[in-house]
Amino acid sequence: MNEKKPMLSVAEALDTLLAAVRPVTDTETVPTLSAFGRILAQTQVSQLHVPPADNTQMDGYAVRAADCAGGQARLRVSQRIPAGYVGQPLEAGTVARIFTGAMIPAGADAVVMQEQCTLEKSEGADSVIVNHVPESGEWIRRQGEDIRAGAAILPAGTRLRGQELGLAASVGLASLPVVRKLRVAVFFTGDELAMPGDPLKPGAIYNSNRFTLTGLLQGIGCEITDYGIVPDNLEATRDTLRRAAQQHDLIITSGGVSVGEEDHVKPAVEAEGRLNMWQIAVKPGKPLAFGEVGSAFFLGLPGNPVASFVTFLLFVRPFILRMQGVAGVAPLSYTLRADFDWSKPDRRNEFLRARLNKDGGLDLFQNQSSGVLTSTVWGDGLIDLAPGKTIVSGDMVRFLPFAELLS
Repeated sequence: MNEKKPMLSVAEALDTLLAAVRPVTDTETVPTLSAFGRILAQTQVSQLHVPPADNTQMDGYAVRAADCAGGQARLRVSQRIPAGYVGQPLEAGTVARIFTGAMIPAGADAVVMQEQCTLEKSEGADSVIVNHVPESGEWIRRQGEDIRAGAAILPAGTRLRGQELGLAASVGLASLPVVRKLRVAVFFTGDELAMPGDPLKPGAIYNSNRFTLTGLLQGIGCEITDYGIVPDNLEATRDTLRRAAQQHDLIITSGGVSVGEEDHVKPAVEAEGRLNMWQIAVKPGKPLAFGEVGSAFFLGLPGNPVASFVTFLLFVRPFILRMQGVAGVAPLSYTLRADFDWSKPDRRNEFLRARLNKDGGLDLFQNQSSGVLTSTVWGDGLIDLAPGKTIVSGDMVRFLPFAELLS
């Protein structure tokens, strides 16, 4: 008599997945303007200082602080320096009219805001009365105070957001080396599946998972081949697997990995490669298939929409990010107050759909079934509830925002 294997914890399953990763090593160089969402392949080092020279943070007057030490100093305006222009050395006893971002002229060591000065117009040279005693360095951005030449500004493995692209541009990087996009194949099995726009026959359902998974994969920068709905038979499933394995890094399916007579994905993967069927102590979810077909990894997700969505966030997303070379794949979590009761403990690690309320607490979606996709749209994230635990209103719980899990 075979003993039933214990279920893997979420942490055990994720550790096993990440340990199996073979990161993609192919790289390409793309324009910085086109690098959003890509993974940086090499650490980037600045070749210049930022700012490249001392400049002013304010519109005002560049001065020698010593000339203003007595207060109410009347000083001649000797020059005007807009941003993008280089002024002349500042003569003692004079000021330079200067505008935000402009270089500080040699000899000046402070800027006085224009609001603290009184301009006196004359037919000859204008003068200002400085109604402030500045300190040396006041309102001056120093050369290199943000970035020093030779400093590493972006490490390899960084996922490039708008702010990283701006940082790269600030040191003059017109292009960046990135990891090539991960090539992911997806397909779906089930003769009951129909596409939106087609008539819905009795017993049929629309294939929501196709849209959910494709959107999630697009969100983490994958190059996707969608093989659509594959007929519910072994040969068609094997043929699709063979074709997908020839040109992809990862194959993802949803549904069909159980052991029923109409579940053909499991035997097809076993025939074409190797497969591990895991029972994971997670709700929604539980079954997850992991293996390889040819040189491609294979991940088989549950068919229920919310189970497929949650297992993607918990397991597939970090697996893909690690394949792309990202080291830190764990999402940030927050400890927040639950404003509800949950009195139904489960032996599995539950991930409850919840959203933030106006009082800074969390409200729970009423129906936590694995088929209720509206909970994923209504919610702001997932409450990570340990096995066997309940929640009493006012308890502090671990919350994983979708903003972390979907990026």
